[in-house]
Amino acid sequence: MSGDYKSQTPWYDFLDTAWVGIEVSMSVSPKQPSNVQGKRISKAKPPKPFLRFYHSLPLRGRTVSVLKALENAKDATKHRDALAEIIVELTDSGMEYFFLEPLKIAQVGFFVEKSAGLGMSATTGVLGSVIRSVIGGMDGPQLLSVCKYIRQLMK
Repeated sequence: MSGDYKSQTPWYDFLDTAWVGIEVSMSVSPKQPSNVQGKRISKAKPPKPFLRFYHSLPLRGRTVSVLKALENAKDATKHRDALAEIIVELTDSGMEYFFLEPLKIAQVGFFVEKSAGLGMSATTGVLGSVIRSVIGGMDGPQLLSVCKYIRQLMK
């Protein structure tokens, strides 16, 4: 996918991509008092900033499949490896989206792109082994907590 396509595609276009991110409501809380005479106005907390990244529909499908399998399993620990692999894939996809894709858009050149790609590959390789180790040591409730968090990011 070229950068031009992404810049022209609204975030809600799910025809050939999916997104992962934290959705933040920009609306004011209904409990916030209105600005009327004599009432003190409390300030609502500003929304936290966030970024989203697009990933492929096949990765989205694998992610949902692993989450369902783990969430429905009698022994969630049997799905540790699958969850770790999905997290590694999502991490790789995010790194590609946030770092390598902007380099292509900036047209930094073949050698710079390849050097960045090699560096990113080495970095995500190390990160992948850390992810596998950490997820591999989790118990059932901890794994379910990670699943819940990923699902929140997918909203």
